[in-house]
Amino acid sequence: MTDFVLVAGAWLGSWAWDEVVPELRAAGCGAHALTLSGVAERQGQPAGQRTHVEDIVGEVERLDLRDVVLVGHSYAGIPVGQAAERIGDRLARVVFVDSEIPVDGASFAANWWQGEERFEAGLAENGGFWQPLSAEEYDGQGLSSEQIARLAAGATPHPGASLTEPAVLTRPLGELPATYVKCLLDGPEPNDDVAESLKSERWRLVEMDTGHWPMFSQPHELARILLDQRR
Repeated sequence: MTDFVLVAGAWLGSWAWDEVVPELRAAGCGAHALTLSGVAERQGQPAGQRTHVEDIVGEVERLDLRDVVLVGHSYAGIPVGQAAERIGDRLARVVFVDSEIPVDGASFAANWWQGEERFEAGLAENGGFWQPLSAEEYDGQGLSSEQIARLAAGATPHPGASLTEPAVLTRPLGELPATYVKCLLDGPEPNDDVAESLKSERWRLVEMDTGHWPMFSQPHELARILLDQRR
């Protein structure tokens, strides 16, 4: 049986997958949505990026999962990609949902569109946390007003250390069996690091005509795509 381990991006907990998990289970799969340390119901727990990698690896090992599809959305692609290396032959595939991917020695902040220094200054201004988006900042991402309200109400500040610590990889990410899900309303092309990995014969590209939060805007379509990755 395929077991999916689903990890949402910054500010979000396991609740972000509430409309995806039932469809995976209805198809006969295991589905385990994970909240990373320091966010949602785990607020207050110290958390860096290495903590988040351990969260994911620990969940797989605690549940003794096999034939695992690791799913990382947005920021979570970085710890998920590192965890995928760590779980060895338990891994069936890793799926990056409109996410960043880990680059050895580089942090999430290093690729911030306004520059690393500006990103880190924002964290310092907010007590070391990345503040969630306002409701208005979700516009243009294919979300209904109800979906935006749910996102904005549920989001919690994200621990900054996880965004500034560098990733650690022991081999090229392109060696892992992977699928990259590109959400076109968030930009038509994957970033350069993803494009390079997509040159690997072990990687697939899937496009969705929606925005950056497809587990809210198109949960049924996303579930179908995830189920297709068992092949």
